[in-house]
Amino acid sequence: QVQLVESGGGLVQTGDSLRLSCAASGRTISSYAMAWFRQAPGKEREFVAEISWDGGSADYKHSVSDRFTISRDNAKNTMYLQMKSLKFEDTAVYYCAARNVGRSVYDYWGQGTQVTVSS
Repeated sequence: QVQLVESGGGLVQTGDSLRLSCAASGRTISSYAMAWFRQAPGKEREFVAEISWDGGSADYKHSVSDRFTISRDNAKNTMYLQMKSLKFEDTAVYYCAARNVGRSVYDYWGQGTQVTVSS
């Protein structure tokens, strides 16, 4: 089992930056691909970014690809999401997730951290 805990959310203004962290425990994350998802009020949860088990590759939702950077530090068992030039529409609860590299579904989820961007 992998336990995931997000942190770093908060209330910011349009154009500000924020870095989210996802700390894992229970198992080392080095064998897991990891991702960030988000869910805005009244909307379905959506994919934001994913990073491979070794950090060698990443994929992003198109609308954040030039503003967000996903990274990981396997030695610290932690994943990050650096967000810059935040927009009102980035307001959401952000969740981190992990999946075994041999699977296509995310098995482990954090409880989420709220990001609110004021316009």
